[in-house]
Formats: sequence, C-alpha cells, structure tokens
Amino acid sequence: MKISVIGAGAMGGAMVEGFAQCSMFNSSDITVSAPHYATLDHFAMLGVSITTDNKAAAECSDIVAVVVKPWLAEQVIKEIKPVLNYSKQILMVVVAGVSSEQIKEWLDKGDGSLPQIFLVIPNIAIAVKSSMTFIVPVNAKEGSVQLIKEIFDETGSSLVTEERLLGAGTTLASCGIAYAMRYVRASVEGGVELGFKAKDAQKIVLQTVKGAVDLLLANGNHPEAEIDKVTTPGGLTIRGLNEMEHAGFTSAVIRGLKAGVK
Repeated sequence: MKISVIGAGAMGGAMVEGFAQCSMFNSSDITVSAPHYATLDHFAMLGVSITTDNKAAAECSDIVAVVVKPWLAEQVIKEIKPVLNYSKQILMVVVAGVSSEQIKEWLDKGDGSLPQIFLVIPNIAIAVKSSMTFIVPVNAKEGSVQLIKEIFDETGSSLVTEERLLGAGTTLASCGIAYAMRYVRASVEGGVELGFKAKDAQKIVLQTVKGAVDLLLANGNHPEAEIDKVTTPGGLTIRGLNEMEHAGFTSAVIRGLKAGVK
C-alpha cells in the first residue's frame, strides 16, 4: 500500500515521520511533496520518496493526503484532480476549517463521481506515534474507514466522528497539545522558582504528567477520582488546587477551548 503526503510543513512533515515508523508502510511506499527540495531533504534521509510535483505524488499512491494551509486547499485539490483515480484512490484532506461540501465542489468533474474522502485532523505528536486523530468519512466504504482508522491507531489513537464535531476535536486535541505544553512550561518555571535547575524541573514535570496520563489510561477512572487519592484533608495538594481554582484554572482552560472553535 502506498501513501502520498502533499505538503511538508509542520503537520505534513509530522505525518510523514509517523508513517515511516508504521508497520503498515515501507518507507519506499511513502511519497512527500513540497515546492522546494530544501524542505524535503530531511525526509529523503528517512528513505521516503520526495518530489516537488504534486501531480506526480498524487498519481502514484493508493492514499493521497492533502496537508496544506486552508487558503491553499482549493488550489492544491484542483491541481491534482485531473490525475486522481476516483474509483481506486482514497483522498484524505488534513485542512482545518474546510468543509466536505467545499471539497466535493472542488473535486466535481461534472459526471457526479467523487473519490472516497476523509477529513482528518491529527496533532503533531503523530511524529512520535502519539497523536489523537479525528476521522470523518465522506462518501467512504466501510472497509476504507477501517483501513484509515488502523493507520491512525498505529500512530496514536483515533476517533471516527461527525463533521459537526471536527472543530471541537481540533481545539481539544490539535490546539490542546499546545495548551498541555503551556501547562508543562508553567510548571517548569514554577519548579525553577522552587529551587530546581531548569533541566531537572522539566524532567520532573514531564514524568509527572506522563504518570498522570498512564494512570488514567490504565484504570479508566475520572481524573477527580485520582485527585481524591492525593488530596489529604488540610494537606498541601488541596491548598495548591484551591489556589489554582481561585486564579480561574478550570475556567481558563474551558474558555480557552471554547475560544478555539469560535
């Protein structure tokens, strides 16, 4: 099975790196395209095929992923449309804010035919096979839905969902990874103020966050159930939590998430 990624920016590049580590693809079965070879040199070192020709990339694969900025989506999709085989190829569109109706309009050849389309939103942790990816099938067969889900389950975890929830998923997971990193940064800075060297503080915070995630994944508990285990009455943890809440911690997180879908 061959896959092409059109666009080698932050997200497209992260996807190529993740796919190159997957058992479902050989590196030689992955193609990535970008306007300039200077952008592509890094990917050639991974053993993937590189090209500056979007049409050539689209023509040679079973799955074609368009991973570009929203204002370039129409141009790129219309560029590759003449070489897409609607009866055999799967098109993944990894572009925030572009609707399936727009994509269908751009792909219309006047005969009513459309390829199998998936709207896909991963996050940049796909580069290390730890993405949370949202998948919206459009005009897709059941077998293809399973195939795309298997790909993104191997690069982290995935959720097949409705298009109306894609914006919420984007802010919760794609924007959310930045929010999580901002918490890490704040905790590291706090650790330095408490007396640790920055490098040691970062190690402590990263392992602590990883531990929290691993616990919740392992037992499926609500976070508050685990919080209760470490909040001794009158203790330090509840004092710290209450100070954060006085400063609007939970409210700030929710408001930030809601702002991301406006």
